[in-house]
Amino acid sequence: MTAVLPQPDDPTRFVLYLRAVAFWLVFASTTLVAAILVVLMFPFSFASRQAFVKGYVHFILWWLRITCRLDYQIQGLDHIASEACIVFSKHQSTWETFALQVIFPPQIWVAKRELLWIPFFGWALALMKPIALNRGSGRAAVEQLVRQGRERLTEGLWVILFPEGTRVAPGKRGRYKIGGAVLAEQTGYPIVPVAHNAGEYWPRRSFLKYPGTVQVRIGPPIDPVGKSAQEILNETSDWIESSMAEITTLKE
Repeated sequence: MTAVLPQPDDPTRFVLYLRAVAFWLVFASTTLVAAILVVLMFPFSFASRQAFVKGYVHFILWWLRITCRLDYQIQGLDHIASEACIVFSKHQSTWETFALQVIFPPQIWVAKRELLWIPFFGWALALMKPIALNRGSGRAAVEQLVRQGRERLTEGLWVILFPEGTRVAPGKRGRYKIGGAVLAEQTGYPIVPVAHNAGEYWPRRSFLKYPGTVQVRIGPPIDPVGKSAQEILNETSDWIESSMAEITTLKE
C-alpha cells in the first residue's frame, strides 16, 4: 500500500518545503520557550500547568493548519465520558501527541523514562505527572503502570497510552502490548480506543507535512469488567485496526 503524496518532481514540492520551514521554525522556538515556562511554573498547580500546555497545543495545531494546510476532523466525541478513562491510541506520527491533549479532558501520559532526561522538554514533562516506564523492565513496568495508573485515574485524570509502544508506519500494524489492558482489568476503568491516519500527512521522520484533513475516530468505551487482559486487548486492537482500514487514504 502506498500513500498518495507529491513525487520529488512535483512542482508543488517546493511549496511544501517552504511551508514546512515556516512550521518548523516556529515550532522549534516556541516548544523550547513553552518547556522553559512549564518548568518555571513548578510552584503552580498541576491544573494551571496543564491549562498552559493545552493553550500552547492549540497554537501549534493552528499554526500547522495555517502553514501546512493540515487540519483534522473528529468522529465520536460523544464517546468521551464524564469520568476518567484509559485511552488506547494508534501511534503513527508526532501529530497525535499534540492533538490528543486538546481532544480529551485533563490527562497524563505513559511515556518512555528516557524522555525525562531531555533538557527542558523532559523536565517540563516530569511536571505533568507522566507514568515514565523503563520499557525493558518487563513485569516491573506493568506493575508500575498499574500502580501509578490507578492513582492517576482515581484523581480524575485520563491515562493516555500508545499500546503499540512506538510509531508504526501507515498501513502497518504493530504488536499491541498488554500493559494497558492489565491496567483496565485490575482497575475496572473503561478503555476508549482511538484510530487516526495522521501518519499519512505527517510521516514519521519526515521534514515535510502534507495538506489534508486527519481523520480521527473515537470509539465507544470498552468495559473491562469480567474480561481478561488479553480479551480486553483483543477487543480494543480489533476496533482500532478495523477503523484504520476505513479511514486510510492509502491505496493498493
